[in-house]
Amino acid sequence: MKNIVLIGLLCCSFSTFAQKTWSLSDCILYAIENNISIKQSKLDLETSEIDKRGAVGNFLPNLNSNLSHSWQNGLTSGANNVNLVRRQQNSNIGISTEVVLYDGLRNIRQLHRANLGILANQYQLDDMKDNITLNIINAYLQVAFNKETLKTVKRQFEINEAEFDRSKELAAAGTIPQGDLLELESNLATQSQQIINAENQVRIAQINLANILSIVDYKSFKITDSIAITSTTILEKTPFQIYLKALETRNDIKNAEVAVGINEDNLRLSKGVYHPTLSGGYNFRSNYYNDNIDRPTELPQFWDQLNDNKSHNFYLSLRIPIFNRLQNSNGVRRSKVNLEKSKLALEQAKIDLKSKVNQSYNDVLSAFAVFEASEKTLAARKESFRYSQEKFDLGLMNSFDYSLARLRYENAENDVIKSKYDYFFKAKVLEFYFGIPLY
Repeated sequence: MKNIVLIGLLCCSFSTFAQKTWSLSDCILYAIENNISIKQSKLDLETSEIDKRGAVGNFLPNLNSNLSHSWQNGLTSGANNVNLVRRQQNSNIGISTEVVLYDGLRNIRQLHRANLGILANQYQLDDMKDNITLNIINAYLQVAFNKETLKTVKRQFEINEAEFDRSKELAAAGTIPQGDLLELESNLATQSQQIINAENQVRIAQINLANILSIVDYKSFKITDSIAITSTTILEKTPFQIYLKALETRNDIKNAEVAVGINEDNLRLSKGVYHPTLSGGYNFRSNYYNDNIDRPTELPQFWDQLNDNKSHNFYLSLRIPIFNRLQNSNGVRRSKVNLEKSKLALEQAKIDLKSKVNQSYNDVLSAFAVFEASEKTLAARKESFRYSQEKFDLGLMNSFDYSLARLRYENAENDVIKSKYDYFFKAKVLEFYFGIPLY
């Protein structure tokens, strides 16, 4: 009965999943939750937290205990160094603890480095989420663009089909020649092929988005029919202003800065090995001895021996490094090199970021100019087509010129859709550099 209920719940869950219409935020949240690379990055973050736990543990004293029991049968040395053949047993117990009092501040440096390691992995995780989000937005917009293009092509086909029906009446009345009607019919066939191609592009874009989300059942995967293409004010900022803001918000820059801090701690740690290490400890031990294994030992006698034989040992230990076959000096030199490399990596990351911001800013400017120009072109083509349609209906324009005017108008509509989505995505990327949330 339980299995039947479980199967029913799984079927209901699958049905709900299949019938779901995905919004952009749904896709992004799903990818962040289920992406394998993000899961691996989260495990890296957990590992860095474990490293911190180990660094904290270095401040604590250790505690160990030991217990041993041995039996001996044969020749042994007894009193007055006389060798005797005997059977005996011996028990030893002990407990010890030790704590590092001073080690050149290495424990403090290790804890600081562990905290930086957590920051580095968090920035890496956040950067990965941002990059995946950009990929999702790009793929999602491609689906939305192809769907809108398909709607436009279908609408154009319906208009032209109605125009063809009206043209048949004009041809029957002798207003336009029969050859013009055949030209219109040929254009309808071509547009039917365009609809098939547009439908195929929608499917390809949906498959691509489903693959990014690791969704196998792409046939039932559907996104919302429309997406809000909003305006942006990001172009009111200068590229330098966006760059300065990006330096504060970009996770890859933060990660590079943390890498410098980690290598600074590594350098301090490598220098710390030149310092002496002072440790303090305590040992307790006791033992029990029985030289007649055939005679059972009474419990009070056992405890009396342990009490009589106990000893306490307190100690301080100082280890002073003198020469370690150049390992210490090589470690310091290697840490200095790694520190310089991380500083150069940070500078290069800043240079790359500035270049990306400038390029992105120019891309948005260009995309916006193209979008505005395409809208003006569409308005002009629409008016031109209206004028051509009037002339064609009166028989004052041949079918070739009329079809050319119609094609220019339809291409202008498609150009507006394309430039609109291109401008929207590029603006999103520039907003992302400025620290504006992607969704």
